[in-house]
Amino acid sequence: MWQSLIDACVDACQALYNQEIKADIVHIQKTNAQFRNEADLTVMVFPLVKFSRKAPEQTAQDIGNYLKNTVDYVEDFTVVKGFLNLKIASSFWILFLQRNFNDTRFSIQETDSSLAPIIVEYSSPNTNKPLHLGHIRNNLLGDSISRILKANGKNVLQVNLVNDRGIHICKSMLAWQKWGNGETPESSGLKGDKLVGKYYVLFDTHYKQQITELIGAGIGEEEAAKQAPLIQEAQTMLERWEAGDTQVRELWKRMNSWVYSGFDVSYASMGISFDKLYYECETYLLGKNVVQKGLADGVFYKKEDGSVWIDLTDEGLDEKLLLRANGTSVYMTQDLGTAVTRYEEIHPERMIYVVGNEQNYHFDVLKKVLKKMHYTWADSIRHFSYGMVELPEGKMKSREGKVVDADDLIAEVIETARQTTLELGKLENFDSEEALNLFRILGLGGLKYFILKVDPLKNMMFNPKESIDFTGNTGPFIQYTYARIQSLLRKSDKEIGALNVSSNININEEERELLHLCSDFDRILHLAAEELSPAHIANYTFELAKQYNQFYQRITVLKEDNQELREFRIALSHFTAIIIKNGMSLLGIEVPQRM
Repeated sequence: MWQSLIDACVDACQALYNQEIKADIVHIQKTNAQFRNEADLTVMVFPLVKFSRKAPEQTAQDIGNYLKNTVDYVEDFTVVKGFLNLKIASSFWILFLQRNFNDTRFSIQETDSSLAPIIVEYSSPNTNKPLHLGHIRNNLLGDSISRILKANGKNVLQVNLVNDRGIHICKSMLAWQKWGNGETPESSGLKGDKLVGKYYVLFDTHYKQQITELIGAGIGEEEAAKQAPLIQEAQTMLERWEAGDTQVRELWKRMNSWVYSGFDVSYASMGISFDKLYYECETYLLGKNVVQKGLADGVFYKKEDGSVWIDLTDEGLDEKLLLRANGTSVYMTQDLGTAVTRYEEIHPERMIYVVGNEQNYHFDVLKKVLKKMHYTWADSIRHFSYGMVELPEGKMKSREGKVVDADDLIAEVIETARQTTLELGKLENFDSEEALNLFRILGLGGLKYFILKVDPLKNMMFNPKESIDFTGNTGPFIQYTYARIQSLLRKSDKEIGALNVSSNININEEERELLHLCSDFDRILHLAAEELSPAHIANYTFELAKQYNQFYQRITVLKEDNQELREFRIALSHFTAIIIKNGMSLLGIEVPQRM
């Protein structure tokens, strides 16, 4: 409907003013709440005034008359200053429901595998510590973006680049060598990623002690950080790793295998999966080849110490290191190699990197370096930058062990869901297995929704207790609404088949508003894909659930005496539930059949 109205406004300008206008000039929105009894949609007339060469009110009057006379579902209109408010005929809403109420994939497109893939890279963990709260936001955003793009028919390739080498990995390895005494996940009872993370923290503790001792001996803080024996040993270990030292490589493989096993458990609990895994140990050498090509082409330059750089001062940036003097790689080396290899292998439409906003500069440099090297596809790179997530206690610090472990947080929200559900008495003859599954669905739903409802660009604070609430803008509120509808449908004893109702039955404002919201799902789904924002889906789904609850509380459904109205309201409930389920699925959230 939205698009057909836009097209009709374009036609109106041609017919009334002999002016050809582009569709993107026409802006339509839901009518302001104070006029909702009079109209459903509002056309912003101000952008059209330069074509009509008339006052906004007269332009709105002209276009309103045109639409009323040519568009069969525009019942009436009113003009308020430069705003054209349109009343959509009840018959349109009834026909809309008849056509769509049983479509379980309403507005969801099938993936077109013939399209060039869109690569969505997310997660990208380091193998020196377990996943934490920041990783949760990253994974949930990457997963949801992928789902939204797929629902718009895009061919999506979900990838994870595991940062499995580098100085940070060597720190954990060195600490385990020195103080581990052969400890393993089996001997300690710890998940592998948590065990390795324990030694990363231990390295930092001893490293800081050494720095303090050197400062006490009269060495400056910056120099002390470089001279500390531990960091020098870690750097030597990295050089040995890059040289292929057998002993170092065997320890690296062993400890990384512990971490991967731990990651697998965490990903499974979040419902996260990938189509392809990349490993930095394989991509950093590819980057070195790209650096050598840049040197040969005169795009990069080498300093006296042997390090390789690029000068980006003409781009408003600075000089950027691409290869250290000792020949070891930096993150930019890896990302150059990965980007070039992916493009040559896959020829994607876009490459979307889901990475926090602290890396804005890094990805700005990446694109500029690729452009300097005359890779014309550099503009297909999109850094999906998102804000940081904190807890009420403050920021997290991995090196000091002050992080919110992802596994612990998931366990906490599930336990909170259990306590809240029991307190509210929302279990209907559930056996123990069903109850545990419900707690899991509600806990994860609360966690995912709380994070995804926030504009990705914004920093956010996550409060586990606030996320598990059956009132307000929360996942459990939406999940409970879905379960309520399923209960109503079971009690109706009606097979949801054809809807045989007259197009002139009298529907009320609650029903119109609910239908209006249902029809808006298609537009919201496209908007979420265009802006890469799961928040659009999350907040739309909440508004739909909220509107259904108002409808449910004010309107009789199963006890309605008029059979036609009863069937209409059951079908409307069924359709609303379909869209709620689809909306939540785009966020990676399950909905319970009963509560």
